[in-house]
Amino acid sequence: MPDAFSIARRFRGFLPVIVDVETGGFNCKTDALLDIAAVFLDPQEDGTFLRGETVRYHVKPFEGANMDPASLAVNGIDPHHPLRPAIDERDALQRIFREVRRVVRESGCTRAILVGHNASFDLGFLNAAVLRSDIKRNPFHPFSSFDTATLCGVAYGQTVLARAVAAAGLTWDESSAHSAAYDAEITADIFCDIVNRFQPIFNSIRVPEIQDTEDELEEGLEEV
Repeated sequence: MPDAFSIARRFRGFLPVIVDVETGGFNCKTDALLDIAAVFLDPQEDGTFLRGETVRYHVKPFEGANMDPASLAVNGIDPHHPLRPAIDERDALQRIFREVRRVVRESGCTRAILVGHNASFDLGFLNAAVLRSDIKRNPFHPFSSFDTATLCGVAYGQTVLARAVAAAGLTWDESSAHSAAYDAEITADIFCDIVNRFQPIFNSIRVPEIQDTEDELEEGLEEV
């Protein structure tokens, strides 16, 4: 179980959840969501983070969804393959959101915040799917996110995920890339590495007014 004190205070009450989506194109309103994965953080006693549990679902294209052959060639998805274990978009989101809400509560956080490489893309598809599915309880912040492309540029001088992974001293598996699970997990590894490298800076500037943060967290928990 995540450590409530560490995560809640490290990210001002937000629970970072690494998300990756594979899609049928670049337009979140018209193109299919085909694969989605969410990865949780595993806080350590020393205040650092490791990659935690992964939740991943193959998704059936919504009715009338566009699927660009060029995009399918990149991610290697055959949306209509008879052995593809895909579920409806609404079902996939509800299953992931259920796990996210559970970890938000267990962590003592107020809300989840999406972490992604070029996060606006993933958040855009997530929000569009939420709207299509008429889901009322979305645990993610609707517009804020942590973008690892930006963080990688600051930390490593690289913005392309594969190059950032190499710069961080991690291993990139090209044969596994463009799977939502793999991309989310390697993005989680990168995010943890950057957060851990910046831990001394965080420790040096932590403000002493802890009571204000505790009050904010208690108020926010009532909304989750």
